[in-house]
Amino acid sequence: MTIHWCGTGLSAIPGLRRLIADGHDVKVWNRTVEKAQEAVGDLTGNIAAFDIEALTAELQAGDVIVSMLPGDWHVPLAERAIEKAAHFVSSSYIAPEMRSLDGAAREVGVALVNEVGLDPGIDHLMAHALVADYRGSAAFDPTNEISFISYCGGIPKHPNPFRYKFSWSPLGVLKALRSPSRSIRDFSELRVNRPWDAISSYTAPLPAPESFEVYPNRDSLPFMAEYNFDPAWPVREFVRGTLRLNGWAEAWADVFREIETLEGEAGEARLKEMSDQFWAENAYDEGEPDRVVLCVSLKAEQKGVPVWHKTYVMDAWGDARGTAMARLVSVPVSLAVEAVLNRQIAAGVHAAPSDRKLVSDWMGEIDTLAQHLAIVDHIG
Repeated sequence: MTIHWCGTGLSAIPGLRRLIADGHDVKVWNRTVEKAQEAVGDLTGNIAAFDIEALTAELQAGDVIVSMLPGDWHVPLAERAIEKAAHFVSSSYIAPEMRSLDGAAREVGVALVNEVGLDPGIDHLMAHALVADYRGSAAFDPTNEISFISYCGGIPKHPNPFRYKFSWSPLGVLKALRSPSRSIRDFSELRVNRPWDAISSYTAPLPAPESFEVYPNRDSLPFMAEYNFDPAWPVREFVRGTLRLNGWAEAWADVFREIETLEGEAGEARLKEMSDQFWAENAYDEGEPDRVVLCVSLKAEQKGVPVWHKTYVMDAWGDARGTAMARLVSVPVSLAVEAVLNRQIAAGVHAAPSDRKLVSDWMGEIDTLAQHLAIVDHIG
């Protein structure tokens, strides 16, 4: 069975190299063959220019397509996988068009696995582990009031005046700032049109506690079912959000004000202009370490008194192995590929697994990728 790995961008390399080094049959497809050769040419010569028709012609039943390409490629590649009874893996959020392939994938008996990077991905694993732990605890009570938070951010290890640095085009970050979010605060749905309207402070329980600016991201609510929350539970807070260095909102205040005014084609052109400027002024220097902080926390309270409260906290930064972001996005993708090949993930469309053994095994591997990974018990 062949792994067809598509895309060798900055966040793809460690996981790809891991699969090749472990002896899997991997074919690398990339728009620019030379860039792929620079990334993995020391390990393999099985590299080709990405072409969906050429890939489809080589695809065999039981193979796996990995898409580390831009998001609009995921569904077409997943459709080709189904046609050839092959599997599919990506780190991206499950789009409605991907979700709609669930029935066809089940019928053919193939897995289409998504949301297995960092965020989404590792955060899902942590959430599944916490919810399973809480459900199995003596403190579990369906009437407990539940608070869940998940905050993740890629930030510079050495802060700059802009309080942020870019590993790739800033355009995606700028567009995300225009996206509304939905979460739960004080038992009520909270809708926010722009992230900067809901910035708050969060103190991460690192060995030396550190505070960050955080804000809700996308639509958090569907993940309550994904994380096995009972619909009857009283939920005080539920938010999946983004984490930034303190001072980020102030440093970006002019950016926020301008983004509010941008509309139509002229607005898109201005966003591109801003993106180019930010890339020139605030890109990571070669060899400069990035940093990733991820905190996932579940708290249960009875009449305002915490009865169960645990937090996964992870802190990772770039080192001789490369960037933290690349490790934490691509290595979980490689773990998902192996799980699919080992038939540990059922047919159909899935996000990161909730199976306790898989979660435990993957977290053990992820522990080697971060400089700090711990579960903090705030009560015990």
